[in-house]
Amino acid sequence: MHVAPVGGTAVQDHVALAEIELCGDLIIAASAAHEERLSLESIDEVLKVAEERNRGSGRGE
Repeated sequence: MHVAPVGGTAVQDHVALAEIELCGDLIIAASAAHEERLSLESIDEVLKVAEERNRGSGRGE
């Protein structure tokens, strides 16, 4: 059995951390929602889909 050494050897996966943060945002939104499920529009709002689309198209509205 190999045990990871103690110390500054931690590796961060920035993509995984971003995905975890988005999942957390969705969980918070779902728990605060009055309806049984989040609508697709609500999910897009939580995930900031419109902002990403605007950023990708060069329109920073």
